[in-house]
Amino acid sequence: MPRYMLIMRGTDESNAAMMASIDESMAATGRFIEAMMKADVLLAAEGLDDPARGAVVDFGGETPLVTDGPYGETRELFGGYFLVDVASQQEAVEWAKRMPAAPGSKIEVRRVAESDEVPPGSESSGRV
Repeated sequence: MPRYMLIMRGTDESNAAMMASIDESMAATGRFIEAMMKADVLLAAEGLDDPARGAVVDFGGETPLVTDGPYGETRELFGGYFLVDVASQQEAVEWAKRMPAAPGSKIEVRRVAESDEVPPGSESSGRV
């Protein structure tokens, strides 16, 4: 079955709304994870730390430039993901629609490319 990544993208405002009711948000997320586990579709789930604790490696110049977070001019931040093993993109979308997310958040649904889809001669090995 194909694998899909449900990518959680939030804004400063949606992240603040989630943090304002963190106990409720965590409980709802726990129920969502339990439902995915019961359906045997969840492969992995991870949330990311505060972007202010991150770094950016920018390859726009001659040599990579490293800057510390927070990231300027960013309206949406990648906050974490769920990796699911489902029959179709539509099924992945249905799971994404059930995700407990703060108003203003977005869930991006992307199929994970399989190793046989990597162009010949590419250094990428696809699935590990």
